[in-house]
Amino acid sequence: MQASETTRAVAAATSIAASLGLAADDALVLHDSNKLTLRLLPCDVLARVAPVTQQVARFEIDLAQRLAAADCPVATLDPRVEPRAYERDDFVVTFWTYYEPVSTQEPSPADYADALQRLHTGMRPLDVPTPHYTERVAYALGLLADRERTPALSDPDRELLVGTLRSLPPVIGERGGAEQLLHGEPHPGNLLSTERGLLFIDLETCCRGPVEFDLVHAPEDVAEHYPGADQELLRACRVLVLAIITTWRWDRDDQLPDGRRLGREWLGQLRAAVDRGGFDIPR
Repeated sequence: MQASETTRAVAAATSIAASLGLAADDALVLHDSNKLTLRLLPCDVLARVAPVTQQVARFEIDLAQRLAAADCPVATLDPRVEPRAYERDDFVVTFWTYYEPVSTQEPSPADYADALQRLHTGMRPLDVPTPHYTERVAYALGLLADRERTPALSDPDRELLVGTLRSLPPVIGERGGAEQLLHGEPHPGNLLSTERGLLFIDLETCCRGPVEFDLVHAPEDVAEHYPGADQELLRACRVLVLAIITTWRWDRDDQLPDGRRLGREWLGQLRAAVDRGGFDIPR
């Protein structure tokens, strides 16, 4: 968020918290992107704040409650207030349990895989309206088609990205992997190490697809411990996701710190992965 937006977002969160009986004299910014994540003190609650126009809070709340009821490894809403989205000054605020980190070390690949498998098991029977993973592909292709949005891309790099994004979804579909509800981005930044064990956060990225699409967001050795993972499908998903996130970095409006450097680095990785994998990618 812009600095002026951040100030207003913090004020909205602390004001709502106070009106609910939560003492919020201080707010520590834990994460600042399109959504602001705050630790409010002394009540020690996690507040997530998003502009009204960019939020899916009601969906995330409902899904978190259903997954928690199924004993899935997910962060829970704060039990001291009604579990709903609160609006003020064009922001939507939700209140979550704050979990003190119990370890600064990376979780073991086996523990990571176990937590992700349990999350997938709980998600599998849920029938909720979520986008298919191919909508991310379509969005990336739209960015590449609009040269004003991606002006810094060279023609060969643009062709590589377009060819990869068009060629791999049919390959993934032909593998015939069962599709289900997914976290969408279960990378280490969305996994907490707590006294309750490993817990996933940020459910707003959910989509539908094969579990291998989720697995590629985790460290590479996690897949070795995930039962039944299709290695060929995983390989195709890994290259596809790399093409998607690389395209995002070339969006002129991308605000990821050091994003353009990553975009250049990932283009090199993508070219090597395509060549190594033997995929039939037009270039």
